[in-house]
Amino acid sequence: MTMFTDSQLKEIAAGLEASGSAVYLEDGPPSFDSDHEAIGAFVTHCGWNSTLEGITAGKPMVTWPIFAEQFYNEKLVTDVLKTGVGVGVKEWLRMHGDHVKSEAVEKTITQIMVGEEAEETRSRAKKLGETARKAVEEGGSSYSDFNALIEELRRRRP
Repeated sequence: MTMFTDSQLKEIAAGLEASGSAVYLEDGPPSFDSDHEAIGAFVTHCGWNSTLEGITAGKPMVTWPIFAEQFYNEKLVTDVLKTGVGVGVKEWLRMHGDHVKSEAVEKTITQIMVGEEAEETRSRAKKLGETARKAVEEGGSSYSDFNALIEELRRRRP
C-alpha cells in the first residue's frame, strides 16, 4: 500500500485540480465500466499489475514509481511503449522521500492530455489496449498459449 505524506497528498490534489483534466488516480484495481470512456489518463504507481491494467484499458498513464523495481515499469511505459509520461520522481520514495510539487503534477497531466503529442500518446495507448484485449480473448495468442501450457503440463503429469 502506498503511504504518501499529508503534504505530498496536498501537492498531488492541487496539481490534479489545477490540470482540470479527467484522470483516474489509481489506488486499487480500476473498474472498467461505461464511465471509463470519460477518463483521459491513469495516474499510477507503476506496480506491474497497475501497469498491465493501464495498458489493457488503452489509456495513457502518468507514472509515479514508489519502489525501486517500479522504475523499470515506468521505463517500459514511457520510453518503450511511449504510452505514458513520468511525473518526475527520480528517487525511491520509501528510501529517499522524493517529493513532487503540484506544478510538476499539473504539467505532466497537461502534457499527456493536451496537444498533438498527447493525441499520439493516446492513440498508441488505445491501439495497445485493443491488442492486449484481443490477445486474452478466446482464440487470442495469450489465450491459446496459456491453454497450450496447461495441456503440456497435463501430458507431463505422472
